[in-house]
Amino acid sequence: MRKKIIAGNWKMNKTFQEADELVESIAQGLKELNLSNKEVVLCPPFLYAEMVSDYAEEYPFSVGVQNVSEYKRGAYTGEVSAEMIQSMDINYVIIGHSERRAYFHESDDMLAGKTDRALAYGLTPIFCCGEQLESRKDETHFEVVKAQVVDGLFHLDKDEIKHVVIAYEPVWAIGTGETASKEQAQEMHKFIRKLLAAKYNQEIADEITILYGGSVKPDNAIELFAEPDVDGGLIGGASLKADDFIAIVDAMKE
Repeated sequence: MRKKIIAGNWKMNKTFQEADELVESIAQGLKELNLSNKEVVLCPPFLYAEMVSDYAEEYPFSVGVQNVSEYKRGAYTGEVSAEMIQSMDINYVIIGHSERRAYFHESDDMLAGKTDRALAYGLTPIFCCGEQLESRKDETHFEVVKAQVVDGLFHLDKDEIKHVVIAYEPVWAIGTGETASKEQAQEMHKFIRKLLAAKYNQEIADEITILYGGSVKPDNAIELFAEPDVDGGLIGGASLKADDFIAIVDAMKE
């Protein structure tokens, strides 16, 4: 059975005090939920990772970060290595978020290297893919997502790909209030799973968790998560409000 995951991406938000209050509120809320067969992951800014990890020692969630260097170590000012992240008992790392692709010009080759680096240190990549609005309008969205998945992940062997989580995030739905319909989300998730089956095999494709990211809120989470190939969500804005995030976690049924 595929693991169900709800991951909160805090992006570049919250002061230290605000982050402390947020994680405490989320942690207390999670204690009241049935979390069997689903995992909650909080991905704060790097500066707060240790503080969030301290909470995770006592509460039922895992910790991720929002980026990782493609380099192992050395004179790369401002970078954070997979080795550093692993040493802090952090489990997940987001790779290839659309904002990193757009604002920091991260290429598919770079993201393939980051994925390799994360896996080498036992971190689980949450590998993001998704199309811009123009690609959706001109109906090239399948080709765009296929290229991102193939170029970023298909150098991995069968054992390595099993340790990757994929997140489909239509760029036109991130932070805009727009959300892909449940049918659009399912269609793309099913397409990605078919790509995995063709490259590896159906058994491996059926094992891999594929998340949806793009303006997930409490009022649309239940219908999105009910789709057969949607295994949870990569939550942005709603992860910054404890009540909303807890409601979204609760919407993910077994």
